[in-house]
Amino acid sequence: MSPSPSPPPAARRIIAFNNVSADGYFASWDGKLDWVVPDPAMDKSIAKGIGSGGTGIILFGRKTYAMFASFWPHVLADSETAPDPHTRGRSSPELRAMAVMLNETPKIVFSKSLSEVTWANSRLVHDFDAREIATMKKTRGGDMMIFGSGSIASLLTQHGLIDEYHFAVSPILLGRGRTLLNDVAANLRLDLQEEKRFPSGKLLLRYARAAPGRSVQKTRAAATTKK
Repeated sequence: MSPSPSPPPAARRIIAFNNVSADGYFASWDGKLDWVVPDPAMDKSIAKGIGSGGTGIILFGRKTYAMFASFWPHVLADSETAPDPHTRGRSSPELRAMAVMLNETPKIVFSKSLSEVTWANSRLVHDFDAREIATMKKTRGGDMMIFGSGSIASLLTQHGLIDEYHFAVSPILLGRGRTLLNDVAANLRLDLQEEKRFPSGKLLLRYARAAPGRSVQKTRAAATTKK
């Protein structure tokens, strides 16, 4: 009796996660993130997701990598908590879980100008190749995450490679700032998969890329709302 064929490897997803203001900016005009509204309940929700789903690879552009690499490798001196990069003086066990994940997970950094990357488990790639990333998505492993990195997020969106967009919306208006995505197709439709409301007034929205030709009109009952 011949052995049963092995099942095909589960495809990876690429998930983009970003804090955004209520008027749609992911950074202030000068690149700062100190406007992000803190919310311990959201931290716990995100930490729980990290613990259960796992992250296989993190993708970075140069600027976001430099920002993360200047902070997260140095925040685990306290065995119980880690500081919040957005809010001075605030720390929590959930942020420590985020720090552990970021330090231990393999990272790919896309940059033409960097000559080396020194953060643990980081690999430098000088040229963005959509075909290579599409091939990586077909291999077995945890989801691929991208934080910030507007130029790379835009390229991934242009090539239809991002599967889900997670937006943590802070109840604040910046008036002006930096938008995450540029030079992408107009009216790219998304399906709302989930929305969660938190005590601070923050809202976590999870969108999936809509299938071509599929209606994206979803009822509120189709998305999970938690208050």
